[in-house]
Amino acid sequence: MSHTDNIFESMKNMHRDQTISHQCGVTMNDSVEARAIAEVMGEKPGIRVTYMPAMIRIDGEGKIEFKMDELSEFLGREMTPHLFEISTSTHYGRMVMVDDNTVVLFGNMDEMKQYIE
Repeated sequence: MSHTDNIFESMKNMHRDQTISHQCGVTMNDSVEARAIAEVMGEKPGIRVTYMPAMIRIDGEGKIEFKMDELSEFLGREMTPHLFEISTSTHYGRMVMVDDNTVVLFGNMDEMKQYIE
């Protein structure tokens, strides 16, 4: 390979999938809180938890509901929506703090609109 060769596909040759995804999820740095969140959420149907060397991902389809009282009970100390947000490095989907006990990630923008109108 010479220094002028390109390892990347030209944009004109790329095919883009026009399918809309309704996936959502969070990525967290590995910590005591992140492991507790992952363990609780891993028991829920439709949730996929992936452990990586320094991070944990939680992915779902449609929406993921995080209940602070469930997380607090498992963790053995209070988990608030604000502490939850600090525990998440990043998220995809639309995150809504519904109340002091519930944070919901929506993969479908239409379903989330009721919280912002």
